[in-house]
Amino acid sequence: MRIGIVGAGVAGLSTAKVLRQAGHEVVVWDRAPDVGGVWSRTRRYPGLTTQSPKAQYSLSDYPMPRGYPQWPTGEQVQAYLAGYAGHFGLEPFLRLSTDVTAATPAPGGGWDVTTGDGTEHLDKLVVANGVFCEPAVPAYPGLDEFTAAGGRLVAGTDLHDVEAARDRHVLVVGYGKSACDVTVPLSEVAASTDVIARHLLWKVPRRIGGFLNFKLLLLTRMGEALFRYRVLRGVERFLHGPGNGVRGRMINSIGGVSVRQYKLKALDLVPPGQMEDIVRGAIGLATEGFFEGVASGRIAVRKERTITRLLAGPDGPAAELDDGTRLPADLVVCATGFTQGVPFLDADVTGRLLDARGNFMLYRQIRPVDVPDVYFNGYNSSFFSPLNAEMAAVWIAADLAGAVDLPEPAAMRRQVEEQLTFMDDATNTHHCRGGKIIPFSLHNVDEVLADLGVNISAAVRASHWLNPVDPAAYRRITPQVIARFAPAASPTLVR
Repeated sequence: MRIGIVGAGVAGLSTAKVLRQAGHEVVVWDRAPDVGGVWSRTRRYPGLTTQSPKAQYSLSDYPMPRGYPQWPTGEQVQAYLAGYAGHFGLEPFLRLSTDVTAATPAPGGGWDVTTGDGTEHLDKLVVANGVFCEPAVPAYPGLDEFTAAGGRLVAGTDLHDVEAARDRHVLVVGYGKSACDVTVPLSEVAASTDVIARHLLWKVPRRIGGFLNFKLLLLTRMGEALFRYRVLRGVERFLHGPGNGVRGRMINSIGGVSVRQYKLKALDLVPPGQMEDIVRGAIGLATEGFFEGVASGRIAVRKERTITRLLAGPDGPAAELDDGTRLPADLVVCATGFTQGVPFLDADVTGRLLDARGNFMLYRQIRPVDVPDVYFNGYNSSFFSPLNAEMAAVWIAADLAGAVDLPEPAAMRRQVEEQLTFMDDATNTHHCRGGKIIPFSLHNVDEVLADLGVNISAAVRASHWLNPVDPAAYRRITPQVIARFAPAASPTLVR
């Protein structure tokens, strides 16, 4: 088939690679001038690094370079993905600097996709534009007045150079990983740096106690099992039954370590609740240098505060907080999350794609229940996003070949609704409209592979209970599945 893929990030590239290996023709559009999605040079902010260590953020059959640090920079990840595209021969199929403006179901099946180059017909469509596709920037009153006075309001992903903050009064809005990441380099050159944090969030140290890599605790199957999943099996039944007290102490002890390690009591930055509540907000690593900057006075955190308006003060642009405080604000950087949009799909399609609350109705986070000939990938954002995207791509290839035993539509819809209801409760609705599966990354991998009747060996899965999950362990899944329905696939492609 001829398959169109919207997005050239991790999900789009891995989908293109797997579908090419399965014998399909692909075309990949991305509005950025380079591959990488969130790692594109057009979206990289100062201080950007991976959240997961390099081994866990790798694709199964293409490891990151040995010389990369444990947490690669945004520039390094983009170079890695460009290398992946080159290694697997994807470059001829990329149409970069190309914006998809419309994708419409064709009367006889398939999709008509419109870009600046015209409209073309595809047999199938894969939406891989990501759950972090558009930054969400608040509409503050007084913006015109603020801008006229010389102030600048930007999304974090639109700030690419620390020089924009030199000798300026900077406000960073947000307290997630991206907010803290961008704050550190900006604070090193700014006249002042204030973080406007509506809610304090728990932060996981990269090295717990200063020496133990967090992946040894949380990026294991045991670490995932500490959070209650919809269906409990094996050890999980014990952990959330007779062993629940032990389980709670295991996860919350990390919070105690974090409080002591970063001296959060002295900084008055202890989040409410317990570390176990982290999944109900945002699971984020502590940014190196952030709490040290707060301790030194270089960074000020305005906790439980919001900006109510921007204005032109007597001494220049300023921002007023909800407690009446006015702060000088030459530069306001909004690290306030993203919207998950598909603006190229028309109202009829989105009406069938979304539920009444705007959640994506995707079976296995991949296949819409009521919209034919289209798949989604990357709407399973996780600690192991490349691995989840790659296994989803294999699922798509198998489904295209009719090799997935799907439930009836009513049963599919019921299962999707049950999953969304569960994630609503587990994450307090913080699941990106159904597009984020943290902390249940491996449950998703297991469910996807169970549909295909494959998995890595039980012994290796058992080793992943105590050792960090290694995506390389899954490198044989793609050729194994493809060999079932595409025995003539080129051995030079399937490697």
